[in-house]
Amino acid sequence: MQHVEHFHGLPVLTVPPYTPATDLPDAASVAWRLQTGPYSSDEDYEDYWDRFTSTVELEKVRALVLGHGAHYMSDGMLIDLNSRLVGLEALFLSDLEDEEEMISSIGQSNLAPLLEAFPGLRELAVRGGEGLAFPVAGHAGLRVLRIESGGLPPEAAEHIAAADLPSLERLELWLGDEDYGGGTTVEQLAPLLAGERKPALRHLGLQNSPIQDELAAAIASAPVVPRLNSLSLSMGTLSDEGAEALLHGQPLTHLKELDLSHHFLSEAMMLRIWTALEPAGVRVNLYGRNDREHDSWADDDEESGDGGRYIAVAE
Repeated sequence: MQHVEHFHGLPVLTVPPYTPATDLPDAASVAWRLQTGPYSSDEDYEDYWDRFTSTVELEKVRALVLGHGAHYMSDGMLIDLNSRLVGLEALFLSDLEDEEEMISSIGQSNLAPLLEAFPGLRELAVRGGEGLAFPVAGHAGLRVLRIESGGLPPEAAEHIAAADLPSLERLELWLGDEDYGGGTTVEQLAPLLAGERKPALRHLGLQNSPIQDELAAAIASAPVVPRLNSLSLSMGTLSDEGAEALLHGQPLTHLKELDLSHHFLSEAMMLRIWTALEPAGVRVNLYGRNDREHDSWADDDEESGDGGRYIAVAE
């Protein structure tokens, strides 16, 4: 994992330590990244936070990225400023690199109070799933929701699937492995796949899952698919079985892009997918083929029933 360089269409600027207000850019021109720690500053986080909130025009801030140090702050510190952060449109929680903290160890919390405090929020990105909860009945303004996780709690995924998000255009869920807190089932995603409660959805990513074949089979007949412009089943354990279901299911030729990268497809199946979709103008991403025949550990894992397949991001 790497730090984001652009967020919500804005360049990310890490708030430098001990910088006077006169040397800072216009508050609306960048996504402000708050970070303290070994790679930026030894400044105490509370002092760092107080300096940011007192020198930057918070009323003009459009996007915030919380990095190392900032991701330990209580949600209350941010929520308490909702009367000043009136223009906040985008928030990235826990933008951490692997060297700072493994994704499976990044803790989150109940996101409902945060979304309630910022009804104008349009984009929410979250890295890490430990402790994450999403008991949100609805949010009128959210357009983009992305959760990067090695193990998204199934109850959180179920709540996201059921939430009324009428403006949501892009949804990306890294479902992750059961050993790291994942374990979401197709049944828990049923309201999402049925096309309910998210009428504006145009991109769907159900990624980084060990049940990618089951998801592909469900997608093959899911009512949500005809309205999509792009679909991602990347980063998971997709095999020829799941790809066969996609090819025999409802047409996918209306898509602009189909991302199946990090997969376990045979070369013959890859050719079939290309032949079926590329002539129709679908950009098909088949990058990152994993060939278990050349993995020294594949025979040992075959006894587990997954044929030695693995997701892209777990730890």
